Amino acid sequence: MTKHVTRIDARFEALKKENRPALITFVTAGDPDPETSAQILSDLAKSGADIIELGMPFSDPMADGPAIQASSQRALKAGQNMIKTLQMVRDFRAHDNTTPIVLMGYYNPIYVYGNERFIKDAKAAGVDGLIVVDVPPEADDELCLPALTAGLNFIRLATPTTDKARLATVLKNTSGFVYYVSITGITGAAAPVVNDVHSQVKAIKAETPLPVVVGFGVRSGEQARAISKGADGVVVGSAIVSIIEKSLGAKGEATEGTRKGVAELVKELSLALSAD
Repeated sequence: MTKHVTRIDARFEALKKENRPALITFVTAGDPDPETSAQILSDLAKSGADIIELGMPFSDPMADGPAIQASSQRALKAGQNMIKTLQMVRDFRAHDNTTPIVLMGYYNPIYVYGNERFIKDAKAAGVDGLIVVDVPPEADDELCLPALTAGLNFIRLATPTTDKARLATVLKNTSGFVYYVSITGITGAAAPVVNDVHSQVKAIKAETPLPVVVGFGVRSGEQARAISKGADGVVVGSAIVSIIEKSLGAKGEATEGTRKGVAELVKELSLALSAD
């Protein structure tokens, strides 16, 4: 486990007292360009995001849907790399020392940067946690355990196919929170699908004291509210990334609607999760 209370731990503790779930927002670092991306990062916190997941762009993000894949390509085209991503966090920390930031992505860019160097630089920049989707628990010595020793949370994913035996392995060195990814589509979903998520979350919570958050293709405040019942937080990613994509000009440049669209959605989601 981590040696001290991280910003993630503190944020969930505060939310527990407020009796509301966390709004966790995802954006890709450098999308659509480094400057706009840095501004969006600040806007997320100001608009009501409790925790920010910052995607590390990668050329082959196999586990992501089309929207997030496209955002990764835009960021790489705009020159984003690991050094710039860590600098973004450092710049963000100059004016926000409380909103937790989780770097999310794939192992390859970390490996290329160097594991030890990455953990040291991420911690120094003000990163709070890591989600590395293609590093299994069997490889905890590679990245997970050194990250925990450095005081970073290491967050793992559980899915509807994670059985009880596998869940124990997944949870063993997980810290910060558990991210439950429902692979069932949500568009036009009926109540039983929501109930299914609730029962899965309940099953995970029976095995761990950690907060459990749900990533579920949430696109509106109403959906966020429905999904959040029984969970400790809701993750919204593709909906935000899609707003960025749709707002871009003919040459792929940011427009007035880019930051505005993101801020409006995040405010709507935050309001829905804060309602009694």
